[in-house]
Amino acid sequence: MTILDKIIERKKEEIAISKAKTSIDHLKNSVFFGRQNFSLKESVKNKSGIIAEFKRKSPSKGIINDQVQPLEVATAYEHFGASGISILTDHDFFGGSFDDVLKVRNHINIPILRKDFMVDEYQFYEAKSIGADAVLLIAACLSPNQVLEFTALAHELGLEVLLEIHTEEELEHYNSEIDLVGINNRNLKDFKVDLQHSVLLKDQLPKGVLSVAESGIYAIEDFKYLKEKGFDGFLMGEYFMKNEDPANKFGEFISNIAIQ
Repeated sequence: MTILDKIIERKKEEIAISKAKTSIDHLKNSVFFGRQNFSLKESVKNKSGIIAEFKRKSPSKGIINDQVQPLEVATAYEHFGASGISILTDHDFFGGSFDDVLKVRNHINIPILRKDFMVDEYQFYEAKSIGADAVLLIAACLSPNQVLEFTALAHELGLEVLLEIHTEEELEHYNSEIDLVGINNRNLKDFKVDLQHSVLLKDQLPKGVLSVAESGIYAIEDFKYLKEKGFDGFLMGEYFMKNEDPANKFGEFISNIAIQ
């Protein structure tokens, strides 16, 4: 069983517990459910293109940074020009929670991506109820038909969709309703990073599709290489979060790419 298999198995258990505790009707009564969402797609187009991530830990790296607070980091990300904020809401494997989104939502005016393992319709109502603007759909744990159905539901709720792929076979998960396509430089099964592989996949997407490079961007040179190859957006977390002061690290990064 891969790490991804273990995560999905645990996720389904969590969803069953959540459904028993909180109904969809209750989620619809949340203060954020009726808000007008920000567009991640438009923000990626018109700002730095960087979706900066708040992430405490991961299965492959262990603890990355559990000493900083989401509000402090997210407000700095916005201040320095992030197109959006990605916030992990998975607890067991990534140390995240809904509270991390709730603490930030009223204090920033850029999109929030709920980054989690979306395998059930219920989770989309959760995302809307906590103030997320977009959700991540991971092709590796969904069928093409599920991606189509989940995308329709997301749009019905006013949420945008970032579809994450890693293999050529997963290109089949793409449909024209998808808002952004993320190409994960890191293989979710063995966690190896291959930037060139991602470029080859991007070149097989239909023209005009907004592409986002995800994971494995460890240096300004990586960022520049991927930008030169035509990526529109960049989902970056570990590069900033592994620093004692992620906010300052992000500010330095933005300054460096601006003068090069």
